[in-house]
Amino acid sequence: MRERVARLRLPRTRRGQRRLVQGLMVVCVLALVPATWMRLGAGDRVGTTADAPVRDVAVVFGAGLWNGRPTPYLAHRLDAAAELYRTGKVKVVLVTGDNSRVEYDEPDAMRTYLTGRGVPDERIVSDYAGFDSWDSCVRAKKIFGVDRAVLVSQGFHIHRAVTLCRSAGIDAYGVGVDEPRDSVWYYGGVRELAASGKAALDALFRPDPRFLGPEEPGVAEALASGAR
Repeated sequence: MRERVARLRLPRTRRGQRRLVQGLMVVCVLALVPATWMRLGAGDRVGTTADAPVRDVAVVFGAGLWNGRPTPYLAHRLDAAAELYRTGKVKVVLVTGDNSRVEYDEPDAMRTYLTGRGVPDERIVSDYAGFDSWDSCVRAKKIFGVDRAVLVSQGFHIHRAVTLCRSAGIDAYGVGVDEPRDSVWYYGGVRELAASGKAALDALFRPDPRFLGPEEPGVAEALASGAR
């Protein structure tokens, strides 16, 4: 036990301390590189609901449930999507989230929330296999045939979402939802550092999502229903 404690002690020499500091700086830089690349990759394609261009589809990423209902952060994303629909910026909302187990169904909870805020049920399309941001982007493109979309998420996540969807072949613009700087917001920002590393690998190697499956006509049918 004493030997382990000794190994954790800081170097006593200036040379050793300098090397420790240099090593920590390298680790910090390497951690920030993917997140910086995500932000640069999104460029000027991030703004507010008022800034968003007119697109057929909005994509809303899941952000957890509490007792079967959207968490406050997810509710704020859905509020922004409902506003995009009400103002004519989008015609269809694609909700993408986790439904990997029977008792946890993000897309249906998101649909219920949106219909309660005036978005017609027939204008909402559900992706039940959006297990992470990359899977959601790839499935939006390959399964639902989305070529151009407005993405909706919090500010700390939206740059990553835009960069990943662009890598998946979608002409994407991101709406970053404002949040108070509370503990959840800071946690989300820190989490992005780790998530950006995985995202960079996804964008580079472009793996298939966990579940791909056959193409689904939901988005095309929802757009056609609106044209009638």
